[in-house]
Amino acid sequence: MRRRLVPAALLLPLALLLSACGGSSSASTGGDTDGSGSLTLDVGDQKGGSEAILRAAGELRNLDYKIKWSTFTSGPPLLEAVNAKAVDIGGVGNTPPVFAAGAGSKITAVAAFKGTSKGDAILVPNDSKLTKPEQLKGRSIAVAQGSSANYQLVASLKAAGLSLSDVDVKYLQPADALAAFTAGEVDAWAVWDPYTSQVLQSRQGRILTTGDGITNGLTFQVAAPSALKDKEKAAAVKDYLERLRRATAWVHDHQEEWAKVWAKDTGLPYEVALASVKRTNSTRISVAVDKPLIASEQEIADTFTELGLIPKKVDFGQFVDTRYNGDLPASTTEAHASKGS
Repeated sequence: MRRRLVPAALLLPLALLLSACGGSSSASTGGDTDGSGSLTLDVGDQKGGSEAILRAAGELRNLDYKIKWSTFTSGPPLLEAVNAKAVDIGGVGNTPPVFAAGAGSKITAVAAFKGTSKGDAILVPNDSKLTKPEQLKGRSIAVAQGSSANYQLVASLKAAGLSLSDVDVKYLQPADALAAFTAGEVDAWAVWDPYTSQVLQSRQGRILTTGDGITNGLTFQVAAPSALKDKEKAAAVKDYLERLRRATAWVHDHQEEWAKVWAKDTGLPYEVALASVKRTNSTRISVAVDKPLIASEQEIADTFTELGLIPKKVDFGQFVDTRYNGDLPASTTEAHASKGS
């Protein structure tokens, strides 16, 4: 294949792997602390994540407890910290909780947010002859193993009458996959926003198919069971989730403002951040942790168990707590419509 040069702006730092990412990564502890009082809620976060949204929306004011932030580069190590009781609660995508549950980790999903899956895409180079997913048979596809993109790839192939065995899967983390994709070393790349927006904005590729209507578009707040058993911490978790839900709603009505904050916090070009916000971030709504949600996550767990990536059967219903649902809409509720890029 002809080699294409990679613009410097395309090479996102590893800190931008965000909540969808799988794989091993580290954490940066000893970060910011907000609020006051004798109680401290240890919150795990990812770059440009909950802290940035809450701060931008003004939801970190008037805290009668402290929030100590620890920043992680992806979901799996954040959940390792939750399991180790080093973090009380943190935000991740739809796949890390499934793998953590499969490993027998002590984690509990306490809140969920649903968005469109239009940012979860299989990308191909602009000059690719591929026009539909069915044509991926025998082609090489880069994807991060155990990530939400991994599941989106499996589900998209299944919808096209194919399986993983029909394609040449290259398990690469996003930074390596991006380099391989732009160099023409793979035929396609299964990935999530902001990488999707990054490739499209730089005109390095186009969308072959998305996870829209195929994957559940869920993200989670996952807590340590020990924190939920502590009456004061459980109350702080309730307040924290209420603030996060208001901040998430704020993003929908302040897309340009949030894109500026997100770009500054992550180092993304503003145009890429705005495209990703419009396509993905601004579509998220708060939904209940309910039976349909559990069934949807169970399907992901069963898929990875069948692929041998999770060693044993997972009962995802054993890893949720519905006490914070309140009067939230059902998980089957449609997310905000995406405005595109």
